[in-house]
Amino acid sequence: MDEEVPGSVGTSGSLALRLGQTVFSSASLLFMSLGVEFYNFTAFCFLVTIMGLVIPWSFILALVDGYSVLVKCPIRQRGILLIVVIGDGVLSILTLAAACSTASVVDILLHADGSYCPPKFCSRYQISAAIAFLSWFSSLASSLFNLWLLPTL
Repeated sequence: MDEEVPGSVGTSGSLALRLGQTVFSSASLLFMSLGVEFYNFTAFCFLVTIMGLVIPWSFILALVDGYSVLVKCPIRQRGILLIVVIGDGVLSILTLAAACSTASVVDILLHADGSYCPPKFCSRYQISAAIAFLSWFSSLASSLFNLWLLPTL
């Protein structure tokens, strides 16, 4: 069955989602790590680690999608699609966990009695967490689109 699901591997929708993941993950990593002492909190280190995993995964799949769109041949091999679905699913869950833990720690730092977080740093942490949520959303969409296509192969 040659059904094209928008957003599945090898389509222009998937390319857009992968580029979004790469850009959002890179931005989240940059906001978290540039000029900020993120390593004082485990949740922030977790976010940096996960974004460091998502960036190459998304970039490599964006290259694959770009090539597939260019030669007009979407990838429809069950094994490859299964690897992409599992990778996207795992990274999606880890990205959500990292974004939630970062947002929680920032909220605690901002509302705790005393000044645990300078406003300049906390705003960067908040922006990084918000951008990580955007990365999670596009990763979840990729995973669901490919999961939708998997049973038809």
